[in-house]
Amino acid sequence: MTRVTIDPITRIEGHLRIDVDVDGGRVKKAWSSGQMWRGVELILLGRDPRDAWAITQRICGVCTTVHAITSVRAVENALQLEVPLNAQFIRNLIILAHSVHDQIVHFYHLSALDWVDVTSALKADPDKAAALGESLSSWSLNNKHQMRKTHERLKNFVNGGQLGIFTNGYWGHPAMKLSPEVNLMAVAHYLQALEIQRKANKIVSILGSKTPHIQNVDELADFVKNVYLIDVAAVGAFYADWTKIGAGVTNYLAVPDIPMDTKGTKFALPGGFIEGGDLAKFKPITKFGDEYFTKGVEESVKHSWYDYSKAGALHPYKGETKPNYTDFKDDAKYSWLKSPTFYGKVAQVGPLARILCMLAAGHEPTKKYATAALDTVSALAKTKVGLDAMHSTIGRHAARAISCCVQVDMLGDQWTALVGNMAKGDIATFNKPTFPKGEVMGVGFHEAPRGALSHWVVIDDGKIKNYQCVVPSTWNACPRNEKDEPGPYEASLMNTPIADPEKPLEVLRTIHSFDPCIACAIHVTDTESGSAITVQAK
Repeated sequence: MTRVTIDPITRIEGHLRIDVDVDGGRVKKAWSSGQMWRGVELILLGRDPRDAWAITQRICGVCTTVHAITSVRAVENALQLEVPLNAQFIRNLIILAHSVHDQIVHFYHLSALDWVDVTSALKADPDKAAALGESLSSWSLNNKHQMRKTHERLKNFVNGGQLGIFTNGYWGHPAMKLSPEVNLMAVAHYLQALEIQRKANKIVSILGSKTPHIQNVDELADFVKNVYLIDVAAVGAFYADWTKIGAGVTNYLAVPDIPMDTKGTKFALPGGFIEGGDLAKFKPITKFGDEYFTKGVEESVKHSWYDYSKAGALHPYKGETKPNYTDFKDDAKYSWLKSPTFYGKVAQVGPLARILCMLAAGHEPTKKYATAALDTVSALAKTKVGLDAMHSTIGRHAARAISCCVQVDMLGDQWTALVGNMAKGDIATFNKPTFPKGEVMGVGFHEAPRGALSHWVVIDDGKIKNYQCVVPSTWNACPRNEKDEPGPYEASLMNTPIADPEKPLEVLRTIHSFDPCIACAIHVTDTESGSAITVQAK
């Protein structure tokens, strides 16, 4: 048995440690450990609830928008405050633009290098790469000039003695299977995505005053549908074996979003819960403050570096944040993340949960793009690939691309809805909150790019008495729960093939497919060794 420790996992937000026991070339047991604690929930105690959104968005340097909107929704829910329709539409535009930006960045800049061998691209024939790209989609930058330019740029990186932004990849790893031409096309799209994602973020900046910390849709749609969706389908076809790896937990939780009325009872994107991967068991979550959602969430700290005043899991309204670090212990406490459950069940959140719930709810735009993605994979793989393939590492990437297509279309819909409502004479954007005497509670939820995000607030005499955030990576990256059941990261790694314990690329592929966001941080550097990452196999 070989223990492999990757600490920290890079190309994510924050500090995540993954340990796996490898035997016979496969993972037999896994541990997911959040390695940092910031205590934002404690900072909020005693403060004016109207300040919560500005503080909670500092939880993360990437997910600022999502924490701001969810915090505002939590306070509004506690006060039963209606939101003017124009305000909903403007918020929706910000949410959708942020999500499109986030999902493009995730695939190309945080995950693609797990599948693309950059050094192999140097062996490619640029003209053949262009022909391949043009055969797959109508994207104008798949031409010979662009592929030759990318090839030359990459060659200059190497001749200069370094790979620049492509440094520290597991190049030449036996799990890398793409041809040189496919690798070159992917590198070209990686570089093009740097410019495209900026255009999405510009929308957030304009509508939210600034970004981060808030604080050309046609071109976006072209890239998302004719590059992003196609590239993910191509990876799925060329790495067909990965449609059978990384499923893990198949209980799926997603919350509805993009509210279309003032009370949060009508949504453009449905949400709910699917147990055991069976879409026929879908149970919808229908409104803000929905009792089905509100009553189902609990968090355990049995394997987390916290203490509760009593045994067992706690509902977020009664949640406690009492840190107690005891070192990493395999069978005891080993993470700063708590362990959420939904009606006692471990649940996976994120784009895969979102897409499956929307398909179960009969959402037509999701059906359209899911069918297009699976058809493209089937054509490239020369075999029929069905919905079951989505329960996998590759499936999470496909779901994120499908979600991005749905959302980029919805950007235009929300703009039309906003302009149309204002044309009727409605220009209201603000309702003044009134804080009652005594105690009120509220929950805000948002289907963030990484999945179901919820903030839970208890307000007493106009001040925050308790505040708990249950974030997507808490659901997915959590340690074992009260019943010692593994969390989604841990479960997804079971039986994963590992070709080389010294270069555990396969672990990175599955973990990156969730898009971990542990907290506000970047790579960690050891000032003595200069090392940015440590991988130990022992």
